Amino acid sequence: MACEWVEDGGVTTPAGFRAAGVVAGFKRSGRKDAMLLVSDRPAAVAAAFTSNRYAAAPVQYDREIVGQGRPVRAVFVNSGNANACTGAQGLANARQMAALAADALGVLPAEVLVSSTGRIGVPLPMEKIRRAVELAVPALSPDGGHDAAEAIMTTDTRPKTAAVSFTVNGRTVTLGGTCKGAGMIAPKLIPCRPCQATMLAYLTTDAAVEPAFLQACLETSLDLSFNRITVDGDSSTNDTFLALANGQAGNRPLTDEHPDAPAFRDAFTTLAGRLAREMVLDGEGVTRFVELCVTGARDNAQARRCAEAIANSLLCKTAWFGADPNWGRILCAAGYSGVETDPARTRLDYDGVPIVRDGMDAGTPEKDQVAAISKREFRIALDLGVGDGTFTVWTCDLTYDYVKINADYHT
Repeated sequence: MACEWVEDGGVTTPAGFRAAGVVAGFKRSGRKDAMLLVSDRPAAVAAAFTSNRYAAAPVQYDREIVGQGRPVRAVFVNSGNANACTGAQGLANARQMAALAADALGVLPAEVLVSSTGRIGVPLPMEKIRRAVELAVPALSPDGGHDAAEAIMTTDTRPKTAAVSFTVNGRTVTLGGTCKGAGMIAPKLIPCRPCQATMLAYLTTDAAVEPAFLQACLETSLDLSFNRITVDGDSSTNDTFLALANGQAGNRPLTDEHPDAPAFRDAFTTLAGRLAREMVLDGEGVTRFVELCVTGARDNAQARRCAEAIANSLLCKTAWFGADPNWGRILCAAGYSGVETDPARTRLDYDGVPIVRDGMDAGTPEKDQVAAISKREFRIALDLGVGDGTFTVWTCDLTYDYVKINADYHT
């Protein structure tokens, strides 16, 4: 059964979730900078975290908690300080951050997950964490999803939220979510199984879901959502993707064998994909969204390697910014990616317009090539001509504004 989008939906659209977004003083701008998301009942949790070897303290803490396989009740997030590369004190501060929220909510510290985003290498100001808790707990509301989405933003220009509804066992269930991220975006998330700028994403559902199946749905969604996006090729120290399921819809718990399992899995992936796409569209300085599909590779891994080389090429990204149809840059990046290609069978299209055939210019007039990549959104299709491997990346152009934003980020 197809899912339906919920108008103005977000992370608190599913029943039994409340949130708040408050101003605690982390940001010089005076904007909201702390989010508290709470489930009214214990929620199963699934997660994936950054593969960066300098994983931030909140990531280290969350990995430990999720690995215990127990339900959680809340997620506490601050923006404006990443609590990354802060040593043993940083980890102690992450634990205290969870404990402060837990005490105010009347739950156990191990039932609270935490995230941070912002500047790396700066100690977490715990007085502001305490202030955030004092403000957020009384502000918790089922209508607080939009405020929460605003509070986790850094260089984002707008909050990113969405929700879908569908039927399980004849009951309407809902999946909601929010995310942030505009720069330092090229997540390489690693699933977590029980036994500067940053990508943060939080999905909630009122469906009853067995933890193992919830984790499987999250893992299935990764290469179709957050692991297929790149703004600048940089993977953050703090990347985090959490999913919480509190069961308030009252359905029979979903497992892989449940007849409605495919509907839930599809809805989960659809929502994650929507949020991931919004992150690229709101990338720092972005003026063009590019869907880059590589086919004809020896296998999917080679297709991915090639697609990511093109998507992160500065020469390709600046060409897209200027609507310059310089296709030689794309073939060059494919060539140095190290994957197997057949130049004599290589094909390239810009939004359905033939650009390269058999490794050479297809003869399409340049004005038509320019028109194809002058749009806000367009698709590039590259066939390497050697096999059945395929992978799609969502990427963007590189603009003057990206340089300005990141040149000034520290100060």
